[in-house]
Amino acid sequence: MQRGSDQGATAVSEIIAKQEIAPRTFDIQVRAPEIAARRKAGQFVVLRVHEQGERFPLTIVSSDPEEGTIELVFQAVGMSTLMLAEMKVGDDILDLVGPLGNPTQIERYGRCVVIGGGYGMAPVIPIAKALRDAGNTLTGIIGARTRELVILEDRFRELCERLIVCTDDGSYGRKGFVTDALAELVETGEQIDLVLAVGPTPMMRAVAEMTRELGIRTIVSLNPIMVDGTGMCGGCRVEVGGQTRFACIDGPEFDGHLVDFEMLMKRQRMYDAIEREKRLGHACRLEEGSDRGQEAP
Repeated sequence: MQRGSDQGATAVSEIIAKQEIAPRTFDIQVRAPEIAARRKAGQFVVLRVHEQGERFPLTIVSSDPEEGTIELVFQAVGMSTLMLAEMKVGDDILDLVGPLGNPTQIERYGRCVVIGGGYGMAPVIPIAKALRDAGNTLTGIIGARTRELVILEDRFRELCERLIVCTDDGSYGRKGFVTDALAELVETGEQIDLVLAVGPTPMMRAVAEMTRELGIRTIVSLNPIMVDGTGMCGGCRVEVGGQTRFACIDGPEFDGHLVDFEMLMKRQRMYDAIEREKRLGHACRLEEGSDRGQEAP
């Protein structure tokens, strides 16, 4: 566990670098030596920005044990991530706990298709690296609504034998959805031993429905539905194979063919109205303080 302080004590969770890599999508480096030394692909941390703030999880994209730092990528969409986006280099995160969650099960599967949709690219990078390092051959698929929302493409490309980029509006790569690219791979007769998909819930559901019919093993990551990351709040409750599971302590990765996506999507909509109301007063301040594409002062 790494703890910072807002009362002047020496903090180990200091933000040491920050960059806006897409509209309201930030990449930060945080000093967290114990977490950096222990984290594995698929694991995450839970943060709290200030005393009255809520706990929320972010996947660890990478770590540098020698420097004692971890890398986090996030979108400023809810109240807490908006507050984190306003923090500057040199600021201390009040609470930082991790590594949490079960590491990705890494084996030598063979040919893997790794799919990242939108912000889901953040968890995809460490998993893809671990799969490649284990001797797997990777085909990567990136999905985003528009060109400006494509993130971490260069880093993903370095890990993949082949990379396909899809945008909904056709402004970059090929026009269409990730399932279109996956269907094309299947139609060309490419042998696929594993599909791993991380991104918006509708995207993961669509991928799982397609691969179920094809009999291709499919793993999805349910980190987007987590709240406090400890199993106490119940916000990440999900039905998997007819049994109740908690994404934060039983996952975050599950067999995509066993997840009840319909129930999951209903649960995700429960807090939409509350979140919209809470972030109204914060969004304008984020626009005024944007530091897109530059390190924060």
